[in-house]
Amino acid sequence: MVIGALLLILLLVLVLPFLVRWLEENLEIFFFVMGLAAVAVSGALSKEIILIALKDPIKITLAVFLAGALSNLLRDYYSRFMQKVYKKLPLSVVVFFIVVVLGLISSVITAIIAALILVEIINLMPLVRKHKIVIVVLACFSIGLGAALTPIGEPLATIAVSKLDADFFYLFRLLDRFIIPSLVIFGLISAAYTSWAVKHQREESGLKEQFEAQPENDEGLVTETAANTDDVFETRLLEGEATEHIAAPAPEIGQASPAINLAQSEEEIIERDNWKSIIIRAAKIYLFVMALTLLGEGFKPLIDTYVLNLNYKILYWINIVSAVLDNATLTAAEISPRMDVMQIESIIMGLLFAGGMLIPGNIPNIISASKLRISSTEWAKIGVPFGLVAMIAFFMVMCF
Repeated sequence: MVIGALLLILLLVLVLPFLVRWLEENLEIFFFVMGLAAVAVSGALSKEIILIALKDPIKITLAVFLAGALSNLLRDYYSRFMQKVYKKLPLSVVVFFIVVVLGLISSVITAIIAALILVEIINLMPLVRKHKIVIVVLACFSIGLGAALTPIGEPLATIAVSKLDADFFYLFRLLDRFIIPSLVIFGLISAAYTSWAVKHQREESGLKEQFEAQPENDEGLVTETAANTDDVFETRLLEGEATEHIAAPAPEIGQASPAINLAQSEEEIIERDNWKSIIIRAAKIYLFVMALTLLGEGFKPLIDTYVLNLNYKILYWINIVSAVLDNATLTAAEISPRMDVMQIESIIMGLLFAGGMLIPGNIPNIISASKLRISSTEWAKIGVPFGLVAMIAFFMVMCF
């Protein structure tokens, strides 16, 4: 009866946010209610669990609040600096280094700080929102993977090292040959996508200007046009010539650039932060992390009954549930000193790849989605395909 009820809750958590728009827009409230239901059904609801759930989100919430406040105060300085970067380097090169470097240093500065830096950089990129979302999701995969290289990067690594009674660099020695190439691959994919997005965005902007401002010639074709000097991108449509270098300042946070504002209905303009929005976002993060703690505790009977005794190859795929559950809880339940190296590798890598698929899967996802207002559906459209491909690729490496 208990297991059946927990399976139903898990199904609701996986499906309802994609079917009911209100739940998608208020994901933290929905997860909190589901978390309370899970601990109540499993009999885990107690004063101790409530105290843990209240305590766990405090550090993350404070980090999000302080970073938001600092960003709000230093926005103009930071914006000017990024404008200089975008003028001197192709955007695809900038994106490559952002994805790879943040992935690497997240093991030192923590995944939380890396995610906070990411959203501030992404906010200033002269790209339309749909392109920003793709880069954010890929970067969060990178941050989640890189943070696992040391026990200070994220809770999953902290718990794994503690349970295995290992030294500080154990996970680095164990996983570096998988994680570091993965960071480079995600960086290359992000750079290639950015290069395509810049070209596609420029062409859409140029065509829009042509049809609005230029007469048709005798053959019904639009004549050539030069880009407006105020545009963010130096638009060159003649003979297909294109450049990624930015020709004008990047838009401020919350503003759409003239060249990329192709259709107001297509873009959701990100509002400039104020103290109210910073506090609300921090409160949502607090509630979200509390909900994940409750879900993790509530689903322990399900994990203990059906998961722990499985073959590690099957467990690798079962761990796809970390897309919606706290991967730290799954790590605590699954990792054991009795396991061999391959079992430990497969469990941790499965949790890390699956953690990037959906917003609840990892803290960087939650922070980025909250800041940039990315919905569950928008994230899943990118995160699930990339996550599945990554899991299949690693499974093949692991088996063959």
